[in-house]
Amino acid sequence: MPASKKFRPLIAERPQSQSAIRGRGASWSPANRFENLHVDLTDADVVEPRCEAEETPRRPTQYFHDGTKSIITRNASPDVGFETSLNPYRGCEHGCIYCYARPTHEYLGFSAGLDFESKIMVKTNAPELLRAELESPRWEPQTLVLSGVTDPYQPVERKLQITRGCLEVLAQFRNPVAIITKNHLVTRDIEILRELAACNAAAVNVSVTSLDPKLQRVLEPRTTSPQGRLDAIGELRAANIPVGVMAAPIIPGLTDHEVPNILQACAQAGAQFAGYTIIRLPWAVVPLFEHWLEEHFPDRKEKVLSRIRHLRGNRLNNSQWHTRMTGEGIFAEQIASLFKLGCRRAGIGGRPTLSCKSFRRSTTQLRLFA
Repeated sequence: MPASKKFRPLIAERPQSQSAIRGRGASWSPANRFENLHVDLTDADVVEPRCEAEETPRRPTQYFHDGTKSIITRNASPDVGFETSLNPYRGCEHGCIYCYARPTHEYLGFSAGLDFESKIMVKTNAPELLRAELESPRWEPQTLVLSGVTDPYQPVERKLQITRGCLEVLAQFRNPVAIITKNHLVTRDIEILRELAACNAAAVNVSVTSLDPKLQRVLEPRTTSPQGRLDAIGELRAANIPVGVMAAPIIPGLTDHEVPNILQACAQAGAQFAGYTIIRLPWAVVPLFEHWLEEHFPDRKEKVLSRIRHLRGNRLNNSQWHTRMTGEGIFAEQIASLFKLGCRRAGIGGRPTLSCKSFRRSTTQLRLFA
């Protein structure tokens, strides 16, 4: 059989026959843009097609050891509001279909689709690496974000407790940390966060995309329910830990109308501050998101994509500095106004400024005793 019949170009067409997989955001794996060849598993000449009546099987999650030698990531982006971050996991089982981090899996030789949410790289030595970096005299105390790419409280964290180990190290050094998560599991670590908060060195951002549990289950299939996230906000606030909401990402034509209600519900639960971002669709996230809309919201597909193009200079993605998080144009202005008004009505203020004044090194203490 000619090779051209078996392999598809790097930019493969999305499969029309794939159906949604229970518990997963993506239902297929688009071509990795770094591959020279890509096997198209929907090609009848390569793989015998399944019977239409056959249920799509669940895909198990696999975990792989990540042998990284450093743990703190640095960036110079003017858009994200922080310079250093810590990511205990690469890939994310939460399976949010819109996740802008999906293409990072392609650097590992995986797909941004199903691979991203079912093949997770685990940095088991993250706490030890973090301790060494904070102990170094080269480290200038500053806020570390947990995490800037994938969720630090995805399901396997319940067992592995890598994020918890990192928080214990940060508490020992009293280095400030800001957490972004969609998982109620963050409340497990309240005692550590309370210790840091006493030094004005901790804040938690709970991400809420929608208050509709039916939408959440297909949009972010393995995340905590909307009510569970509101409960997490309440528990954190009761423990005197600064907590806010990230209305992120806002999807025009699908979730933008929910912004005022999200802010109001989170404020009532105890949220003190808020932020938002507009959906970003880099690289392979475009065909994944288009296919997801076709599967779950075919009636809204064109409206959603049209609104996104209006926000992105007539494209589905625009990575320009200063606009990639908030978009541009009339719809971006409307969303910004809606968010600002919603914050004012809900009584939500600005984000807290964390302090490095309490930072300490164990080597410093040893020198004092000497």
